[in-house]
Amino acid sequence: MIEMEVCANCVSSALEAQLGGAVRVELCASLTEGGTTPSYAEIVMAKRMLDIQVFPIIRPRGGDFLYTDLEFELMKEDIRICKELNCEGIVTGILTAEGKVDLPRCAELVELAKPMQVAFHRAFDMTTDLEEALEDIIQLGFVRILTSGGKASALEGALILSKLILLAGDRISIMPGAGVHTGNIAEIISLTGAKVFHASARKTVDSAMLFRNQDLNMGADADEYSTSLTDATLVNKLLELANSAE
Repeated sequence: MIEMEVCANCVSSALEAQLGGAVRVELCASLTEGGTTPSYAEIVMAKRMLDIQVFPIIRPRGGDFLYTDLEFELMKEDIRICKELNCEGIVTGILTAEGKVDLPRCAELVELAKPMQVAFHRAFDMTTDLEEALEDIIQLGFVRILTSGGKASALEGALILSKLILLAGDRISIMPGAGVHTGNIAEIISLTGAKVFHASARKTVDSAMLFRNQDLNMGADADEYSTSLTDATLVNKLLELANSAE
């Protein structure tokens, strides 16, 4: 059976993911930046309300994956909080300025996180050598890599994903993500042989506001009068199509 991890931008999305059949949520804030660490309250409520696994992302900001000493300390503190809240795991990743996996810092995070599992996010796709990064991440003790094969989407990187899956064998799980939807998941499975996927499965939800000031907004490109939330029906459809294609 195909497993589905959902990138949930809030507890409401996480609940929809669970209802749709996801086995796990990667709990994030600010998906427009690729996901950053969610608030303490989001993690608390997710653990309180969900029966499936909760893996908060540990990423102090958007942008690159080269962090200052202060940002590294923030990441460690967030990991301690996740451990105190009994999260099943975390998702993180740190690179060097040269585009390699930062071995000392990543090793420190994996050790600090124990007994939680640790997955490596799409910082992997920003490395100079995916095969070298794969071996480094395996040796560090990560359990899973979220990747699009170094391309803009999992479909574009499908042939590379297929090779990574073969190289990984049973040593680590390679989880295709980025642009995975109901229109292409069967093709991605056919091209890669992947058994676990990552998707947001979101739909746009219109605001209930009656008065709408059209003269300004609170963010550079923000639409204050709609939001994007995971939809259980889309999650379920993804799984249905994936398991039919397998």
